[in-house]
Amino acid sequence: MPSNFWTDPATKPLIVAHRGGAALAAENTLAAFEAAATIGADAIETDVRMTRDGALVCLHDADLQRLCGDPRAVAELDLATLQGLLPTVMTLDVALAASAPMGLLLDVKLRDRTSLADIVHRVERGKAVERTLLGLRSLDFIAVARSARTDIAILAFLEDPESAAAAGEAGANWFRLWQGVANPARAIAVRDAGMHLAIMVGQPRTVPLPGYPPFPVGLIDRDGLESLRPLAPDAILLDDPRLAVAAGY
Repeated sequence: MPSNFWTDPATKPLIVAHRGGAALAAENTLAAFEAAATIGADAIETDVRMTRDGALVCLHDADLQRLCGDPRAVAELDLATLQGLLPTVMTLDVALAASAPMGLLLDVKLRDRTSLADIVHRVERGKAVERTLLGLRSLDFIAVARSARTDIAILAFLEDPESAAAAGEAGANWFRLWQGVANPARAIAVRDAGMHLAIMVGQPRTVPLPGYPPFPVGLIDRDGLESLRPLAPDAILLDDPRLAVAAGY
């Protein structure tokens, strides 16, 4: 592994198992992490939320309706209650340990600076700075994280695909483009801003958007993967890393 997995990637493109490898096992679980490692993914992406009692957990949704039929928000539940409802839920500390030595992309779903500081602290404590990529959703958060640590890698999860220059100025090392809006001009803009390009496959919304591929978030077919080659992405995020491995990425 290079001195920093994300700022000096050893392979290109990196195959990143979205939600831990959601096509391989239940999303964001230890089983998915283990399966992703076994089939040849380079890195794992997982989501970070906070419970009522301050525990950092790996869950994508704000509530538990989709996962176990409980409409309550993650932020309303303490960790013990959450684990009773969803026994496979991982804490961030467990995810940091379980993902080693792979790269780990943390999609930070939180909005306050205190939680960001806690995440960075746990990454440091887990001796995972060199293989962790913080996925942040605002220019402010990017700037705060960059001021806290100059050596941690940051991915800009921004809504505006034209905001690459601003993300680079704020301190991001990576920029996410959705498959449906990724084109040569935007790929060039990302690289002109001094960043690596990550492409997220599938639809960004439950209701399909015009111009996007006809697949839910994280899903793609062989033709879709081939269509990404001219953009030379530095990383591809998808639910089933086996597809990218089979396609020769």
